[in-house]
Amino acid sequence: MSGTPDEPDFSGLEAGEAQQAVDIVQAVVAWYTEHITAERRAPLPDEDRIAQLTADRTAAYQDLTRLEDADSEEEGRLAALYAARLRQLEG
Repeated sequence: MSGTPDEPDFSGLEAGEAQQAVDIVQAVVAWYTEHITAERRAPLPDEDRIAQLTADRTAAYQDLTRLEDADSEEEGRLAALYAARLRQLEG
């Protein structure tokens, strides 16, 4: 379930909906980018947190690249994985 009516809900994404899979992974990448930037701008940046966020963002980018050649099953798996991750990150 999404937190607000305007949030996309990818929990019921069906395999083969490649663009929705790409959109949700990009949303996670954007979340990481926003939080990396905020942490870097903090008066006392937490370098360990920046490193973890950066590693997580890199992994998301790699999955985004994998979507280019993914079959419908993999698209669905990644979409569900990243939909859950985005809900967790925003929760």
